[in-house]
Amino acid sequence: MFANGWILLAMLSVLSVLLLWRRIRDRLRRNKWLALIPGPSALPILGNTLEINVAHDEIFTRMSTNMQIWGGMETGINRFWLGSQPYVFLYRCDTVEPILTSSKHIEKSYDYNYLHPWLGTGLLTSKGQKWHSRRKILTPTFHFRILEDFMEVFTEQSDILVQKLEKEVNNSGFNIFPYATLFALDVICETAMGIRLNAQDNQNSEYVKAIYDLGDIILTRQARIWLQNEKIFRFSKYFKKHSECIKVLHGFSNKVIQERKEEVRQKKLNDANKIDDVDVIGIKKRLAFLDLLIEASKDGAYLSNEDIREEVDTFMFEGHDTTSAAISWCLFLIGSDMKIQEKVYEEIERVLGDDPITSKALAELKYLECCIKEALRLFPSVPMLGRILREDTNIAGYLVPAGTTTAIMVYVMHRDPKTFPHPEVYDPDRFLPENCLGRHPYAYVPFSAGPRNCIGQKFAMLEEKCAIATVLRNYRIEAVDRRENLVLLGELILRPKDGLTIKITPRKSN
Repeated sequence: MFANGWILLAMLSVLSVLLLWRRIRDRLRRNKWLALIPGPSALPILGNTLEINVAHDEIFTRMSTNMQIWGGMETGINRFWLGSQPYVFLYRCDTVEPILTSSKHIEKSYDYNYLHPWLGTGLLTSKGQKWHSRRKILTPTFHFRILEDFMEVFTEQSDILVQKLEKEVNNSGFNIFPYATLFALDVICETAMGIRLNAQDNQNSEYVKAIYDLGDIILTRQARIWLQNEKIFRFSKYFKKHSECIKVLHGFSNKVIQERKEEVRQKKLNDANKIDDVDVIGIKKRLAFLDLLIEASKDGAYLSNEDIREEVDTFMFEGHDTTSAAISWCLFLIGSDMKIQEKVYEEIERVLGDDPITSKALAELKYLECCIKEALRLFPSVPMLGRILREDTNIAGYLVPAGTTTAIMVYVMHRDPKTFPHPEVYDPDRFLPENCLGRHPYAYVPFSAGPRNCIGQKFAMLEEKCAIATVLRNYRIEAVDRRENLVLLGELILRPKDGLTIKITPRKSN
């Protein structure tokens, strides 16, 4: 008996040594291959964290100029160590292609974990089978017929935006970002949840404030390495506020979900004859994404209450911040070039005249769409994308080992002079059909690309075209800020540190 114990102990010891040796061997192999990729020398334990130990508003500049600082101009790839976690930064369309085209490299990087307390593992942050099943369920909710139903929301909220801007007429300048953000919040709340938030009328609402406060806390965690540790964060001054925001946001979503579920239940009870799905969950009433999720849940068989809340919260988050940034940047850039602005306005007048805006009319605003695409080239709402490699991958002639995080630098890719000559010039003509011929399919990826592309890009484009067309229909825009003086923050979205200052004058006198 005693001998058997020694044998077991010996076997466990040998197994432990073998596992340790395998881990060391794999680590040495990984480090060997990573050392061949251009990048700065790394310190033990800290890695290259000191390289980004700079002021918050300098981090994005440092990250987007890595290629010039650390080498890799020829290959479009850099290596970087954030503590013990290896990263590779990718700057060119040919280097990102192996990632974006793959059905294996779809897992988001660890940087998205800070969103889990709010969004859980919804479509944005989930992985593996859960992501595949959610994507399959949610794709039909962006069918063109459903998007058509949202046009009323787009036009109503765009008209409110124009009304709110009236107080800024003839002012020397104001920041367009807050106006665009509240507009986008109202749109996504009504289309995702089916209720009116009235953020444009009540920017001090508890829900709006919670979104802003939580966003600030998440950005602070990403910028301060010590706060990335969950235990340390729980003892920080931010944790209490973080918990309060989550409570407000989840409480709001849960309340709306329960109310809508009860409405659906009552409609079904009151309906003696079973008719088509659209009538069952809202006769003569446009459907919110929430309604479609409730129907898809099959009374909890496919989606639980928590699953539904994850997706609704994800729509709320992704559907307002990125869109508001795109609208703000586009108006600012159009306001920086009067020739471009007059060309857009002439198209709007020719297509719309005095008629209400429809989806068919928006489809005919081709030049406006080019303006939006060019704005997203220069200032993509999401300036970088993070993925974790789950298997060894050849990129730009280098073997990048499994477990490495890839940072796709969209902001830099969009400025490749080989694809976009004179890349800093705002030129909507780049996106005329004849000028897009032969362009690499991954040279322009403001909505990502491949299997994990943005599911709501058609929704976003309709909303942005409607808002911008409505504003330009009513106001002449003039940019006050100069682009070269803007300080960019590459946080959850790409935003200017001090906003975007424009001024407006009415197009037509009353």
